[in-house]
Amino acid sequence: MKLTALLLMFLSCGALSIVAKEAQPAAKDPALEERVMNLSRELRCLVCQNETLADSRADLAEDLRNQIREQMKAGKSDKEIVAFLTERYGKFILYRPPVDATTYLLWFGPFVLLAGGFLLLFRYIKHRPELIVEQPLSADDRRRAEAILNAEPGKESA
Repeated sequence: MKLTALLLMFLSCGALSIVAKEAQPAAKDPALEERVMNLSRELRCLVCQNETLADSRADLAEDLRNQIREQMKAGKSDKEIVAFLTERYGKFILYRPPVDATTYLLWFGPFVLLAGGFLLLFRYIKHRPELIVEQPLSADDRRRAEAILNAEPGKESA
């Protein structure tokens, strides 16, 4: 009996917390919310890793959006907030990484590989005629070819 009451109490507390979370009042300042969402589109969700904070529904993303909102209410600029989050979580939190010495390979590596592939293809095509060696037909091959050409259609030659 006590176990059932305890279980019922835990379930009701859980249900109330879900209802309370979903029933949060709408944002009081739409300009602030727009600013939060604009900045959240520039930052990566640390849980999902392929979504922005604005698109992610992970709990950590919600916490980071709330943190951004609080810092904006405190009067911090977007650059200050990004600097704070980058210092705390590293450059990985930036959805579009900056071009610097640590990301050159990320930004320019595909173009280097593409240029290298074109260079190899060009060299192969340029030297291809040198690789082809013409060999004249031997007398035996010539006789067989003439026999095939002179044979009547429908008859098989041995």
